[in-house]
Amino acid sequence: MPVLALYSTFFTHALCEDTTLHIDQASEPQLREQLQDLYDRFDQLAARKLNLDITRGKPSAAQVSLSDALDGILGGDYRAADGTDARNYGGLDGLPEARALFGEVLGTRPEETLVGGNSSLTLMYQVMDFALSEGLRGQESAWANLDTVKFLCPVPGYDRHFSVCEYLGIEMINVPMLDTGPDMDEVERLVAEDPAIKGIWCVPRFSNPTGCVYDDATVERLARLPKLASEDFIVMWDNAYAVHQLREDAAALASISEYARRFETMDGIFQFGSTSKVTFAGAGVAFVGSSERNLSALKAHLAFQTIGPDKVNQLRHVRFLKDSDTLAAHMARHAELLKPRFDCVLNTLERELGDTGMGSWTAPEGGYFVSFDALPGLAQEIVDLAGKIGVKLTPAGATFPYGKDPENRNIRISPSFPSLEDLEASMEAFVVCVKLASVKHKLGA
Repeated sequence: MPVLALYSTFFTHALCEDTTLHIDQASEPQLREQLQDLYDRFDQLAARKLNLDITRGKPSAAQVSLSDALDGILGGDYRAADGTDARNYGGLDGLPEARALFGEVLGTRPEETLVGGNSSLTLMYQVMDFALSEGLRGQESAWANLDTVKFLCPVPGYDRHFSVCEYLGIEMINVPMLDTGPDMDEVERLVAEDPAIKGIWCVPRFSNPTGCVYDDATVERLARLPKLASEDFIVMWDNAYAVHQLREDAAALASISEYARRFETMDGIFQFGSTSKVTFAGAGVAFVGSSERNLSALKAHLAFQTIGPDKVNQLRHVRFLKDSDTLAAHMARHAELLKPRFDCVLNTLERELGDTGMGSWTAPEGGYFVSFDALPGLAQEIVDLAGKIGVKLTPAGATFPYGKDPENRNIRISPSFPSLEDLEASMEAFVVCVKLASVKHKLGA
């Protein structure tokens, strides 16, 4: 048996024998006894010189291998359905069949969909930069004409969204993330009071990192939001995990497009997606959906940057994924690889920290993350402790604008990339660090 497997078997057995009490019910002598035991376990882990990493939501090698058929799938046939030679210049919108397929993922019509290169983050940055510097409705609508530009950021949220705002000099305002999505009472209050607020970031299905799915009422209110705000307000709808459920009966997401058409607010909504966690993470296809008016303005902006996207890659994705049924079957194979990893994380947390009062966590039905909340003030210490024994965690504060978690408690766990064996070892080490930090804090040690 490999050394790591021996370690995992031993360590899991050792923790199962632990009789951890609720931290608020244990006596001081009990806590001190537990603290010494935790120090001993921590030292044992340090001596093993682990080198484990659960920092980012990357697909595993087994997941990307599910799409190896992309290589050579065109078989020398580079003609799109309309006769376009995908090897040549042009086609800023993307191939018609790609716009139809990926528009279906977003819930937009082909004419409301633009298919680009491999990165949805690139498209998001381009939309934000365009709205800031040139304006969606011409130079007079450019956000840069204002002294201050603000954006609403549901928290905890996606660090790369926050990085875009920080780089562009856009002030970020925290909004609480509920189980149903952003706190819409707070969102609507802020938008009504402050015309400098020009948008909101959203990851509506299996949100990063909490895994929540926005309920229908929240989607409807977000679709209506541009009517309450300034004319140049936009909802940045990053539907990164639209098809990434772990089980067939996972909660569905209402179509913001349907609500937006009813309220005549499509001009105020940009939807994004990609195949980054569907096929090849570094060689996928990204797409954006919005009103035809918005896409026309955006294309005029993009025309100064590119003659057209990689249509060969778009064509091979269309040939590989084919239609919604084929896509669903492909994602079911992803789920078969991901679900045991999520089960490992959740089972370890429940077994070792359930009923201890030392933290809480989400149990998502899809996506790529588990959100863990330690006792207030302890996230940074837990991350530091884990680092000392060779387990890299996402930096404390990463899920908040400017890297500052006001309560210093949220830690994003990313189960997808490591082997299941390495993930088991990482989680066993993680819970020791959570317990050690919690008991020390309770004792004032």
